[in-house]
Formats: sequence, C-alpha cells, structure tokens
Amino acid sequence: METYPRVTPQGPERALATEAVHAGREDLADLGVHAVPLDLSTTYPSHDSRGEAARIDAFATTGERPDGPPVYGRLDNPTTARFETALARLEGTESAVAFASGMAALSACLLARSADGLRHVVAVRPLYGCSDHLLTAGLLGTEVTWTDPAGIADAIRPDTGLVMVETPANPTLAEVDLRAVAHSCGSVPLLADNTFATPVLQRPAGSGARIVLHSATKYLGGHGDVLGGVVACDEEFARRLRQVRFATGGVLHPLAGYLLLRGLSTLPVRVRAASATAAELAARLSADPRVSAVHYPRIGGAMIAFEVAGDPHAVIASVRLVTPAVSLGSVDSLIQHPASISHRIVGADDRRRGGISDRLLRMSVGLEDVEDLWRDLDAALDAATAGAALADGTARPAARVSAGGS
Repeated sequence: METYPRVTPQGPERALATEAVHAGREDLADLGVHAVPLDLSTTYPSHDSRGEAARIDAFATTGERPDGPPVYGRLDNPTTARFETALARLEGTESAVAFASGMAALSACLLARSADGLRHVVAVRPLYGCSDHLLTAGLLGTEVTWTDPAGIADAIRPDTGLVMVETPANPTLAEVDLRAVAHSCGSVPLLADNTFATPVLQRPAGSGARIVLHSATKYLGGHGDVLGGVVACDEEFARRLRQVRFATGGVLHPLAGYLLLRGLSTLPVRVRAASATAAELAARLSADPRVSAVHYPRIGGAMIAFEVAGDPHAVIASVRLVTPAVSLGSVDSLIQHPASISHRIVGADDRRRGGISDRLLRMSVGLEDVEDLWRDLDAALDAATAGAALADGTARPAARVSAGGS
C-alpha cells in the first residue's frame, strides 16, 4: 500500500523544466515503478482502531497529514498528494493543498480565514467572474471592499483576512505589481490568483504573496479533460486548509490528481509554445483596423483579450478552427465573450468598472500553427465587420495596444 510521498529536492536547485518532470516522483524507483501509481481506493483497511482514532484526531484538529497509509478517500489521497508536492515545488512554497475545483479552493481559503473571525476581504477588480460573485454575494459570510491597488492599505480593517488579486487578470489581462501590493498588505496575507500566468511566467510567493491560487483545470491540466483547484502556500496555512477540506469534503479526485501531475510535466513546454503564438497574434490584431483595442500582458502568456470594432457575437459564431467555449489553457484554442459567459454573473456596472466592455473577446491560444489560427480569426473578423464600413469609406484606425489591459 502506497503511503503519502515525502520527497524533498536533492542536490542543487533544479530548473523549472526539470522540476516539472521530476517533482513528486522521486520515490518511484524505490517503489519499483516508472509511472506514477494511481490509487483509487475510497477506504483503507486497518486492524488498529485505537491508532486510527489518534490519527483522525490529529488530522482533524491540526491539519497535519498523518504518517502511514491514508484513512479515507474523502480526507486525503496519495496520488493527489504527489500533485500537491510537485505544484508546491514549482511555485516555490512549502506546501500545496488540492481541491475539486478552483472555486472549491478559493472557498476553502475564505472559510479558513473566516474561522478565525477574519471575514473581510480587500479585492482588486477584475477577477474571474465566479470569484467576483462569491465575494460580492457574501455566500460564505464574507464582506468585500473593492479597490484599486493604490487603495489597498487604506481599505484594510482589523477584521481583514485576505487581500485578493489576479494578475494577469481575467479577462482583461490587467497586471498589478505583486511586490508593491504585498507591501501594502502589511501583515494581511496576499492571495494571488496565478491561473493565467502559471509558475512558468511568475511565482507570486517570491514577490510576497502568502497564498497562490490556481484553477488547475486550466494550464496545469492543459488538455481540457480534468477539473481541479490548488492552493500553494506555507505549511501553516496548508494545515488550516486541510482542516477545511476534512470537514467539507472538497478533495481532488485521485484520477484528477494523476492527470494534473502528468500535465505538469509538459507545462513549461506548452506555456512557452502557446505564448509565442499568442504574442504573434496579438501583434497582428493590434495592427488590424477591424480591432479597436488589444490587451496583452507585459509578462507574456497564452491569453489575448481584444475589442472588436464590429459585432463580437459574429466573431464567436464565425470561428471554425478556434472553439467558441468557456475555460482556457487547453492545447486547443478557445474564444469566448466574457460579458455573456465567464463574467455574466458580475453586474454590468461592475463589469464596466473592471474594464470589461461589451465588445471584449477573450482568447486562449493553444498549440495550433499560428497561420491556421490567423486565417480563422481573419475570416471571423470579416464576418463581424461585414456591412460596417464607414460611410465615407475611410479606413478604421489601427488598434490601441495596452500591455496588461490597463
């Protein structure tokens, strides 16, 4: 029976690409296997009920992962633990705790702080639409103050449990200076959503973020076939999160943990290849008179946001190679209209204040050839602007480019 992996780096610090391939797998040779074992057990036998009682007491009250075999699949799983070990190493944190989805991971962070009486959150828009909704609706008893980065310090109260930012932000790709934000937070933990950037492009913990959130469904999995969320953090907060997971049951399924660990092995290659294509597409869109604005992050990445001069819904209806669908980070390219889908749940006024216009499209660039993608976008933009030529026949102005969507 496999127990929880307890592996640590050996020798000098290793490059990200090396860690992506080997982290969480160092003990495989000792187990006599090459591929990662997949443990699908929901329960585990034990004839020592007194010992089990002591282990459950310790897990429930401290959140420290017990020695020996697992107790019950809802509490923890060795395969999932391997993914957690690997992701923590890639993000440069002590620990990571995985959940059934990114929203389950964010919910656990809010619950962990609320349990200590710290229900107030300071947040910077835009965030992913459901993150925005979770904070605004107060469904977990939280209260949120929305501010810009310059107003964070003034917005913090004695009961503030978290400051939350997403950079690059969903969907405008706006960026914040994490080091400056962390300084403004003082002793309040900074939670940075790193879903768009991944540890390939930035490691928020190195800039002062105590909590790093991922929708693992996106780039970490990378193939559009697994749901998951994960929080990279210090071991103290990880224990708190495990307590929440113990009580609420939001554990990541072991098959998802297996697929996510496999996805990490190609993460650097996928992100860098897709980012190169995205940068080229952003440059072409920025020079296109059918596009009024292009948002592309200074740090790069595989996400593009652009505003069309014509009908954005016509672009969605006209693409053939690019898939019109929510989500992002897959090997194939996706496009969606945030005001209709990913951020529909955010009020129209709040969307506008967050820079999310009704003409904005968000594209997740995959691994297809850049020329094939451009031909598809070109045809879709033609469809969107058909019949919309200016009455005097003059050309439309070239698109305005904004690094980070600012």
